[in-house]
Amino acid sequence: MTAKTPTAPLSRAELVSLSNDIRLACMRISRRVRFESDRELPPHHFSVLARLDGTPRTNSELADIERVSAPSMKRTTSALVEAGYVSRADDPTDGRQVILSLTAEGRKALRRIRRHRDEWLLERFETLSDEERELLQRAAAVLGKVATK
Repeated sequence: MTAKTPTAPLSRAELVSLSNDIRLACMRISRRVRFESDRELPPHHFSVLARLDGTPRTNSELADIERVSAPSMKRTTSALVEAGYVSRADDPTDGRQVILSLTAEGRKALRRIRRHRDEWLLERFETLSDEERELLQRAAAVLGKVATK
């Protein structure tokens, strides 16, 4: 067994470079997972389905969460209603509002797309060495910690 040599702390410039590399890699993976793993729904439609998973919401709430305009969200949710993934119901406390919920078909689509995304990434992980997978496992814990700060 060989002793592990201690490494010097990273300089500020090295940390800047590392943060850039990690940010770009995360963005690329996220983009590829969204666009290459499934052709069933555009990414913004999937995002709305995910936001409705277990929590009915109004168009205004969804627009705020997704940081889009109300008219844009209305177009998105209308397309999802038309596709049978989302249902509309009058708000019992405010007649001007409509409550949006996932339909059974919407929940199935959400599960199916998540499964495709997981499988897409899994296929890439299967090509890695055991050491690389172990490193990713440790990195996932660290990135999770960074994401919560």
